[in-house]
Amino acid sequence: MKKRRKPLIGPDGEVRELTKADMARMRPAIEVVPQVVEAWRRARGRPPKESTKQQVTLRLSPEVLDYFRKQGRGWQTRIDEVLSRHVARKKAA
Repeated sequence: MKKRRKPLIGPDGEVRELTKADMARMRPAIEVVPQVVEAWRRARGRPPKESTKQQVTLRLSPEVLDYFRKQGRGWQTRIDEVLSRHVARKKAA
């Protein structure tokens, strides 16, 4: 007959102190529930973008900067859109 293990959670709902025997029986989560660990790994962080942008330092005239900043949040994205349209027109010409 197998010896019955003491439950990890006591009648008061608190987790009891782990013994050396408890620690010896523990296994890495990847061995016990690999699908859960893989799902957790995939869900972490920002999803990868198709095309990444490069960070640069760019000097702009105060008038251009004021114009885009006054339009509110996303002003850097709008500058990128304007420049992208300009490049597309130049390539088409």
